Amino acid sequence: MKDTADPNAGRKAWMSLLAKAPEGRVAALLEAMGPRPAHGWLRAPEIGSTMVRGRAGGTGAPFNLGEMTVTRCALRLEGGAVGHAYIQGRRKADAEAAALVDALMQTDAAAEVQAGVLDVLEAEASARRATRAAKAAATKVDFFTMVRGDD
Repeated sequence: MKDTADPNAGRKAWMSLLAKAPEGRVAALLEAMGPRPAHGWLRAPEIGSTMVRGRAGGTGAPFNLGEMTVTRCALRLEGGAVGHAYIQGRRKADAEAAALVDALMQTDAAAEVQAGVLDVLEAEASARRATRAAKAAATKVDFFTMVRGDD
């Protein structure tokens, strides 16, 4: 039997948080933690596009939905940890901050970065989801059927 546990599940989760963070938020949280660590570029932030694919009904055959602008980069900390980032839009500073967080999460500073950046981003994302759900719930209409008693 194949082991289905994903060894990269934690990294996928924090990369998702970083990619979905509002503009400038990751950089602001990272700055609040203190000076940024020294790093070298493996791939400086660059803007390009990627094809977005979809599935009819969420489960059907895949099709090309369209292109989306992304900013990507890769860097290496002095300790050797490598960080990557892909951010939607034209946001080089956000891509750099996200790559730094990714690299720091692979070092001894992971607990501090988790508490100072990722936990805050998760709480903010949860609050946004709750607000959106409350707005949707306010428009909910409950329909019911009345039985007239005629056979």
